[in-house]
Amino acid sequence: MNIIKHFINGKISEGSSKRTSQVFNPATGEKQSEVKLANKSDLDKTVSVAKKAFETWSLKPPLQRARVMFKFKELIEKNSDELTKLIVLEHGKVYEDAKGSLTRGLEVVEFACGIPQVLKGEFTENVGTDVDSWSIRQPLGVCAGITPFNFPAMVPMWMFPIAIACGNTFVLKPSEKDPSCALKLAQLLKEAGLPDGVFNVINGDKEAVDAILLNKDIKAVSFVGSTPIAKYIYENAAKNEKRVQALGGAKNHLVVMPDCDLDGAVNGLMGAAYGSAGERCMAQSVAVAVGNIADDLVSRLSKKVEALKVGPGMDKNSEMGPLVTKEHLEKVKGYVDLGIKEGAKLVIDGRNLKLQGYEKGFYIGGCLFDHVEKDMRIYKEEIFGPVLSVVRVKNFEEATRLINEHEYGNGVSIYTRDGDTGRAFASKIQVGMVGINIPIPVPMAFHSFGGWKRSLFGDQHMHGMEGVRFYTKLKTITSRWPSGIRSNPEFIMPTMK
Repeated sequence: MNIIKHFINGKISEGSSKRTSQVFNPATGEKQSEVKLANKSDLDKTVSVAKKAFETWSLKPPLQRARVMFKFKELIEKNSDELTKLIVLEHGKVYEDAKGSLTRGLEVVEFACGIPQVLKGEFTENVGTDVDSWSIRQPLGVCAGITPFNFPAMVPMWMFPIAIACGNTFVLKPSEKDPSCALKLAQLLKEAGLPDGVFNVINGDKEAVDAILLNKDIKAVSFVGSTPIAKYIYENAAKNEKRVQALGGAKNHLVVMPDCDLDGAVNGLMGAAYGSAGERCMAQSVAVAVGNIADDLVSRLSKKVEALKVGPGMDKNSEMGPLVTKEHLEKVKGYVDLGIKEGAKLVIDGRNLKLQGYEKGFYIGGCLFDHVEKDMRIYKEEIFGPVLSVVRVKNFEEATRLINEHEYGNGVSIYTRDGDTGRAFASKIQVGMVGINIPIPVPMAFHSFGGWKRSLFGDQHMHGMEGVRFYTKLKTITSRWPSGIRSNPEFIMPTMK
C-alpha cells in the first residue's frame, strides 16, 4: 500500500502520528493509498522549521525570490502531465479540466514572478519642510493554507506563490482526499532552488486544522471550503490574533434573458454546471430563466444533459468524471431525492448511471430540475455536484432581487445582448465576481478572486494585489535629518509646515 507522508524542511517526513486516512481512485472506487494524518506535535514542529527559515528567506532581495518563481514556473510546465494525472487519479475530474485548473494556478506563479515591481512602495519628498515620507511592505512570517479537495493544485497555488514571493514561509494543509499533488509541488519548489523550510506540506484532518489555528507563530491563515468551516476558521483564527481570509460556499446563478444568444447560454450552462462534476465553488448551479425563455431553455438543456458523456477522467471521450468519494456521491443523490420531495420537477435523472467495467466508481449522471422555488433546500443549499436547478422569474428586477436575497454571493453571470441590462446587472448585483456572457467569471491572476456575503469571511480576496496586501504588512517611515539648528520641544500634535 502506498503511504503518503508529509514534506517538512525540504524532505519527505513520517511525522509522529500513527493515524491515517484512505485515498481512493474515484473512477474505480478502489483504495489506492493511505495518507498520514498529522497531530499537533507534527504541526508545531513544522511551524518551528518554517519560523527558522523565515529569518533568512525574508532577507532575500525580491529579485532573488522572483528567480525561484521563474524556475518553479518552468518546472511546472515541464511536469504538467504528471501533475495533471495526479489530480485525475485522486480527484476524478477529466484530464483536460485538470490541466486547465493547473494552468490557472500557474498564472498566479507568473504574477508572483513580477514581485519586485509589485512590492515597490510610495515616496513623497518634502511632506513637510525637509521631511520625507515613504511606505514599504514587509512579510508577516509563517503563513498557512488549508485547501479543499476540488482543486488540489490551483487553490494552493492561489496562496503560496504570492506568500513566498513576498518573503513569508508557508505551511500547506491540503485535503486528505487528494494530497499527492501538493507533495509534488513541494518537490518542484525545492528543485527550483527554494531553501528548505520555506514551503512545507502537512497532511491531516481537523486535528491539524485546529493546531494551525492555535499555533501562535502562524501569522496568517488562508482557507477555501464550505461556509460552516470557513466561519469556524475565521472566528478561531481571529481569536488567536491571526490575519485570515476564509472563502466559503456558493450558490451561483446564471441569468438567461429573453434577448440572449440562447445556444451560447445553454453551452455556457453545460460547462459551468457539469464541468468537474459540479465540484467547483464557481459552478453555475442555478439557471434563472427570465420571462418566456424558460421552456425553450429547459428543452435545449435537457437534450444536452441527457447526452452528457460521463466516464473515467483519463478517457478522452469523457466530458464529466466521477465524484470524489462514495460519501459525497450519496450526499448528492440525497439532494436529488430531496428536490423531488420538495416538489421540483426532475427533468433529467442521473442517479442510476452505471458504467460497464466501472461499477464501483463514484458516478452520477447530470441531473436537471425545473420549477425550483426559492424556499426549497435544493435552491438554498450548496449541493456541490452535477445538479442544475432552473428557477423561473417574470423579469430582470425579480431575477436581481432573487440573487441579492441569497445568503451566498460568490459568482454570478448574465446572458444578454442588451448593453444597458448588462451594465445595470454588474452595478446592482451583490456578488463578488460577475460575468456578462461569461459562464464562469474567475478573474485572472493579476486581478483578485473572492465573493461577498457568506461566501467570504475576511477583508481581502485571493491572489492579485489583494493577495500581496494580505501577505504583507504596511510600514510608513517619516524622516528628517538634522541641519545643526536645535529646535525647542513641542508639546502639541505635530503638523507639517
